[in-house]
Amino acid sequence: MTPPRTRPSGDDGFILVAVLWILIALATFAAAYAVYVAATVRSAVALEEEVAARPLARAALELTAFRLLAQSRDERPTRGGFSFRMGSAQIRVGFVEDTARIDLNAAPHELIAGLFSALGATPDAADGFARHVVAWRSSDPEDAPPEEAALYRDAQLGYAPRGAPFVHADELWRVAGLPPDLVAAALPHVTVFSGQAQVHPANADPVVQAAAGTRRADPGDDGPAPLPGHTDAVRVTIGMDFDSGRHRTIEAVILLRESGDTPYRILAWSEEELAAPMAVPGPYAPSAPGGSENGR
Repeated sequence: MTPPRTRPSGDDGFILVAVLWILIALATFAAAYAVYVAATVRSAVALEEEVAARPLARAALELTAFRLLAQSRDERPTRGGFSFRMGSAQIRVGFVEDTARIDLNAAPHELIAGLFSALGATPDAADGFARHVVAWRSSDPEDAPPEEAALYRDAQLGYAPRGAPFVHADELWRVAGLPPDLVAAALPHVTVFSGQAQVHPANADPVVQAAAGTRRADPGDDGPAPLPGHTDAVRVTIGMDFDSGRHRTIEAVILLRESGDTPYRILAWSEEELAAPMAVPGPYAPSAPGGSENGR
């Protein structure tokens, strides 16, 4: 005799659907948890690299300072570069004396006007812009005529020309009469740290080279402007390529110190995270990995 057939009840179908929903919920939870774990790991790695970036940069600055201070002042290279590996990052360092830029406090009127002219201003406009810059930094009434103060009053800026040296290159934004787009274009080419009236054209970028090429050493002198002496202010560009694929660049200006507890003092510092490896710019570029220094 065959056993009697039993029809599946509605409860059996309900239980099957419930089990399927539970399995789907568990799979979803597992996937979400996996995403959470992966994100947590990435965040932890990013935090670790963020914490490591500044010590790595400090190490690069110390190596730069020791390399330069190991030589006499007159024999130091004015630019160069090297690379090294530390922890989970490949570090690339480029350095250049800050005479590669135009010093807002020391440069003569003609050199500043040459910069604005190289950035696209007409000769007459560039001359006027340079006059505003010189008036801002000068305590001499002849360099800061009354019409300069009137320019600030008419613009309702609430302040007058400083009548003292620029404390930072970004202070150029406060000089009345300068177009904002011109200020933004000029900032990568100026400094307040070199203390030199001239620039080193071999280390300068093309804009500064063009600006320096527009003036002469003395009136009536057909030769080029003289080269500046050595300065202890050095601009260091540090590129960090982490094994995770993240890239960071830090730029610092340091003042070399031949005596004291530390070989340098930090004058300026800026940093950013990049999507791609940093190409150390122009005159700061190392000649080859492993660290030969570029020319004088």
